[in-house]
Amino acid sequence: MALNKDQRQAVLKKHQRSTLDTGSSEVQVALLTSRINDITKHFITHKKDFHGRRGLIGMVNRRRKLLDYLKRTNVEKYSALIKELDLRK
Repeated sequence: MALNKDQRQAVLKKHQRSTLDTGSSEVQVALLTSRINDITKHFITHKKDFHGRRGLIGMVNRRRKLLDYLKRTNVEKYSALIKELDLRK
């Protein structure tokens, strides 16, 4: 379920502000989004995995809180990130 090293590096490279940035809000949201997308594929075949679903809901809530923070502090980066990750319809 977790991202392997190559996937994580690709997400970091795409969303980081500088070469040493691994914890900014944009990076955290991008990493959570990729993990959420992977786990939702798991739930297509394992419909009764309620314990895993609880972890998924926790990740979605953490991403929502980070997006709320980003929206409060920097609306331009928030809107760019939403568009890039295709989170809103």
